[in-house]
Amino acid sequence: MTLNPLFPTKETLGLNTDLYELTMAAAYFESGLTDQLATFELYTRELPKTRSFLIAAGLEQALHYALNARFSDEGIEYLKNLQVFESVDRGFFDYLKDFRFTGDIWALPEGTVFFENEPILQVCAPVIEAQIIETYLINTLNVQSMVASKATRMCLAAKGRKVVDFGSRRAHGPQAGVLAARAAFIGGCDGTSNVLAGHELGIPVFGTMAHSFVQFFDHETDAFQQFQKVFPDNTILLVDTYDSIRGIEKALNLNMDFRGIRLDSGDVGELAVTGRKLLDQAGRQDALIFVSGNLDEQKLLYFSLRDLPIDGYGVGTDLVVSADAPGCDLVYKLVETTDDGKRVPKFKASEEKVSYPYRKQIFRKVKNEVMEEDLVVGWDEVPDSSDQTPLLRQFLASGRLVSELPDIWQIKETMQQQLSRLPTPLKHLHSTEVYPVRFSEQLQESLKKLTAEYT
Repeated sequence: MTLNPLFPTKETLGLNTDLYELTMAAAYFESGLTDQLATFELYTRELPKTRSFLIAAGLEQALHYALNARFSDEGIEYLKNLQVFESVDRGFFDYLKDFRFTGDIWALPEGTVFFENEPILQVCAPVIEAQIIETYLINTLNVQSMVASKATRMCLAAKGRKVVDFGSRRAHGPQAGVLAARAAFIGGCDGTSNVLAGHELGIPVFGTMAHSFVQFFDHETDAFQQFQKVFPDNTILLVDTYDSIRGIEKALNLNMDFRGIRLDSGDVGELAVTGRKLLDQAGRQDALIFVSGNLDEQKLLYFSLRDLPIDGYGVGTDLVVSADAPGCDLVYKLVETTDDGKRVPKFKASEEKVSYPYRKQIFRKVKNEVMEEDLVVGWDEVPDSSDQTPLLRQFLASGRLVSELPDIWQIKETMQQQLSRLPTPLKHLHSTEVYPVRFSEQLQESLKKLTAEYT
């Protein structure tokens, strides 16, 4: 019996999509529209209630999908046998066999701050190609952008103390754990417990010991000594398996060298205060105190405001699933098509789901190193002032990578630069400030005119 890990491979990458992307693709094919150009934009209709900004992340994986999505013979045979495709022209499956993405992709560079209704990714391609890649694009950008934004909030709350991703075991799947580690690092975390993320991306990895290691030995001190023997220069002792204070005292009584202690249960704030006193009294002012266990940004902010003697945090579940806001309303909407060289606007007028027509660009105005406002304009519009910077950059042209992708350290640097320019009120965890995003008069008039025509 062969076990199936259910991870997408090169052969199954094309199938990693929703069925309706392929049913629409088949309908486009039979309508003779395989070469009809279309522009789709990916954006969020509104920010989660607990967010005043978001951090763009996941672009590299989105581009990888667009460049590598293929349909194997086995996958095509599976589709042929689905009842929904019984009446579909067999030529469609020949099309899938040779499928390649040949379009353009523009996007916000990873690490960029963005807000509601701003396109963070733009696909300009034959409509059938743009449709097939929709599901994967939304998924990877949604997951990583939410985790990156959550990490940024946690790091802001920690006020300079180390924050490490400990969440792989609680992520929504092993692959999600790696992606969350990547996004958390982009968002400001100092490292991760995920070894694969460290190997693939060069992210610093951190890890100590589990309670089971302490429990395995007959005496708590035996566990401490054995761990220190193997890791003499990097021993962080988990002291709370039985009694946190007694655990600290036992570690000190062993008169051995260790780098620090970790507290994972109980009132870790108060325990850190007591632990610091015990360590200092024993002449171990150099020993670090690291805390973990069901932490979120509210707790980190509470510890920071009290200036508790905590040197770093291990954050898990709340970070990797972005618990208070696990997703945002990311959508992928058709905004224009091209017919005989003429741009044809497309929009949506549904109640509470209105979308602006036409392909767009975002211009950001920064004054004295502080972001003032964003202006969303039609692609052919010129902004109303010269001191605004366009945000969307081209990454794929005719199905080829045309912009060198930064490494994860450079992406993190971009995020930190963006954060330094974000207005201070927006960085507060409970901010009620709304950053101004303005749509050009031309776009507003186009939407008004089209709405009147169609409704």
